[in-house]
Amino acid sequence: MLLLPELPANLYSNNGRINLYCLHELFKHIANLVSTQLKEQHQIDAPITAGMWGGSYMVAREDGEARTNVIRLYSIVNLPQGSPLDEKENFERLMKIYYETFQRVFKSYSLTFVNPRWGEPIPYSNKIRPTTTLQLLEQTQRVKFLRAFFVWNTATWEESIIYDMIRNVRQLKELLDINRRPSKRASDELKFLLQDVLITYFTLEVALSEDFKVHARPVITELFDHFLKGLHGEAMSEDQYQKVFSNALVYGYEEALEGPYGRSNLNIHKVGDWPVEKINWVPQELKEKLAPVLAEKFLSFERNLLKQKS
Repeated sequence: MLLLPELPANLYSNNGRINLYCLHELFKHIANLVSTQLKEQHQIDAPITAGMWGGSYMVAREDGEARTNVIRLYSIVNLPQGSPLDEKENFERLMKIYYETFQRVFKSYSLTFVNPRWGEPIPYSNKIRPTTTLQLLEQTQRVKFLRAFFVWNTATWEESIIYDMIRNVRQLKELLDINRRPSKRASDELKFLLQDVLITYFTLEVALSEDFKVHARPVITELFDHFLKGLHGEAMSEDQYQKVFSNALVYGYEEALEGPYGRSNLNIHKVGDWPVEKINWVPQELKEKLAPVLAEKFLSFERNLLKQKS
């Protein structure tokens, strides 16, 4: 049996909230461990990169502790093309090793994941090599599930997060298109939508136009304040949804991505039709603006955790 790499000592803080820095490190360690097992067990040499997905780290406390209870765990995993993983049999082997490793590692933190399901393609990903998911349910109910998104083309975690913003914005547009009447949605569904609105804003913030930020900040500030307090009640969720919808925030997000990708002849509205080699590809101008911000967020968490221990 392979030894686990060095893992964070604690995933949960004293008040029961997940530390997102530690979760991110767990996902990175798991990717390395899976890659090692593939090579040792099946002679498959496939570098894999991973980290957390979801963006709640953008508004975490200074040491990485989540500001609200995290009950859904997400990871983004980047796989190489042109490797033995292209073969169906080897991809199945990858999934088996991945879910067994998830189970083993998270058991150390009193989380019991069961019922693995994989292979579901994700909307607004490449039609030839779509992003797929692996999901496990959590038996103790401390969290609801763990879901990993598998994206083709090895990339840094920062690059894969930036690229995934295209898919995220396309999904947001389904409910925030001002050319359609706002649709009635359940309160829980609206909360997830509004959470994605916040995540996308904070992820893309330094690439957004100044005019748009002046317009969007009051809406985002109010929404963020409500989220910290719990966004309780159907009426509150509906009110915030209407404000996000009427202020056309999704169009500012589109603008930040359209220009840089368009200058490389890539249409973000047709991302499913892109060449497979452009999966996980980020224009240099976006990479220079956004990647350092994403990387610095976790370096800052690490520095502050070290201060607490000293």
